[in-house]
Amino acid sequence: MTGMVWDERFMGEEYVYGTEPNVFLTEQAPHLVSGARVLVPGDGEGRNGVWLAGRGMRVLSVDGSTVGLAKARNLAASRGLVIETEVADLGSWEWPVGKADAVASLFLHLPTAVRPQIHAKMIGALRPGGLLILEAFRPAQLAYASGGPKDLDLLYAADQLRSDFQAMDMLLLEEVLTELDEGALHRGPAATVRMVARKP
Repeated sequence: MTGMVWDERFMGEEYVYGTEPNVFLTEQAPHLVSGARVLVPGDGEGRNGVWLAGRGMRVLSVDGSTVGLAKARNLAASRGLVIETEVADLGSWEWPVGKADAVASLFLHLPTAVRPQIHAKMIGALRPGGLLILEAFRPAQLAYASGGPKDLDLLYAADQLRSDFQAMDMLLLEEVLTELDEGALHRGPAATVRMVARKP
């Protein structure tokens, strides 16, 4: 979806995916240290970036929605935190190179035409030893009503991720059935794929 479509989705006062972080991200907390630089592409209304900032990390949240990122900054301010934000199309954005200690890609669904290239940019953004944390819906999600794209081209399978991130050391790659409670638009049983990988 375009930035304008996301602007419309995020327009109300409600945080449509809630204000609490993604559970899989929180489970990776032992890998993340205070002071780390974390890039959060597709951070929307900021729930994940703000949570990371609350743990002492230096966060750059990037999204195509001006409205979403304004809400992200407001959420941070309400907790006495600051995050850096940048409105950008991830396909044409000038990604940082070798700067991030971690990239957190959470329910960022890219079409296959650009997905491998943007995943390569994520790898490039990491410093050696940097971590990539990813969760996305997989094709089996089409059977569930808990959110996510209804377009098969936007859903991720483990073998696709294994291919896109073959240059990294795979610490975890699994397809799971989980229970989401992330605001009004992510709620109920969900079929996801989860990955943690380290840049050599």
